[in-house]
Amino acid sequence: MATQAIKNKRYQWEGSDLKGSAISGQITADSHAMIRARLSRQGITVSKIRRHANSESPSGKSITTLDITLFTRQLATLISAGIPLLQALDVIAKGFEQRAMRQQVIELKQDIGAGTSLTAALRKKPACFDPLFCSLVEAGEQAGALDVLLRRVATHKEKTEALKKKLKKAMTYPVAVLLVALAVCSILLIEVVPQFQGVFHSFDAQLPAFTLWVIALSQTLQVYGLWLLGILGVTLAGLRHRYKNSIALRQRVDAWLLKLPVMGNLLHLTAMARFSRTLSTTLTAGVPLLEALNSVASATGNSQYKEAVLRLRQQVATGSQIHVAMSAAGVFPGMAVQMAAIGEESGTLDNMLDHVAAYYEGEVDTLVDNLTTLMEPVIMVVLGVMVGGLVIAMYLPIFNLGRVI
Repeated sequence: MATQAIKNKRYQWEGSDLKGSAISGQITADSHAMIRARLSRQGITVSKIRRHANSESPSGKSITTLDITLFTRQLATLISAGIPLLQALDVIAKGFEQRAMRQQVIELKQDIGAGTSLTAALRKKPACFDPLFCSLVEAGEQAGALDVLLRRVATHKEKTEALKKKLKKAMTYPVAVLLVALAVCSILLIEVVPQFQGVFHSFDAQLPAFTLWVIALSQTLQVYGLWLLGILGVTLAGLRHRYKNSIALRQRVDAWLLKLPVMGNLLHLTAMARFSRTLSTTLTAGVPLLEALNSVASATGNSQYKEAVLRLRQQVATGSQIHVAMSAAGVFPGMAVQMAAIGEESGTLDNMLDHVAAYYEGEVDTLVDNLTTLMEPVIMVVLGVMVGGLVIAMYLPIFNLGRVI
């Protein structure tokens, strides 16, 4: 099962406050830009930011979503069986093969043994347990139903991870095939085409323009191929770094992705499924709506939806009904708005949102399956054109050999 590493990382920062006094601290965020923006709103001027020493495992392997989900499911099962919390954590720690996660569980046990609540202990590890996770656990502790809430958290993470896998599958399949096609064409251009050049030299005639173009492309790759590959790698790495650290660029790219013909629709459906599933889970746990929306904003996976949810929260805070605010946001489909309205009127908003999430998760499944099926013939055509074109370019002079001689 593919997993995705936790994105948030812990950083150590140093700076000065409004009075010019030197201050420092730790913060969890996605990027340096986010850290500077967040501290700037607090009147802090940042001078240095560096990764916290414990943000990754000693073995170099990051803790994944699967590790957190497995820990949550095991803890829920043990508590439900009546095993005390400290003993349950001890059992889980001994059974974890992942060294970093085992160490995290041991530290949780030590904190709780010293008198800290589970929620407080979890909040000391923001790189592993996000605010949404901690809020749900806190609701479970307060309601005396910790095992029930932990099971819901585990289910939520499993469904969210499954959604991410489907989205990744839809996006990586065509890219992977295209990369294979490019690799095959590069091998043909670098290794096979030069063999034909020796044959073409014996022809006392002008070669077809298409063949000359392929030979020129082959010679360019032979001379500058490694340079071009290096430039491409550096460019992609730079764009990726820029995307991760520039909020403005991320917003422009996310907005552009949502406008793509098929992939944009898939991203819309995925964002709606995440929004509905996360909000339903938090409301079912008894988390207040405003606090729930604050946690949901980061769970949508798209900056455009994140901004829409934050605007939604502001309107709800001023007294608007959530379905009215959703309608005004302009990104939520009519079906989701109507279901939210019915849920508010009947007092079953969490249940209605659960139905909305199930509907959009089903839509994502259908679209990914259809997309994969439809893309197979398209990919075959692309492969045929790329590889077949090179073969035709090499054999054109041979086809004309009788006329040339």
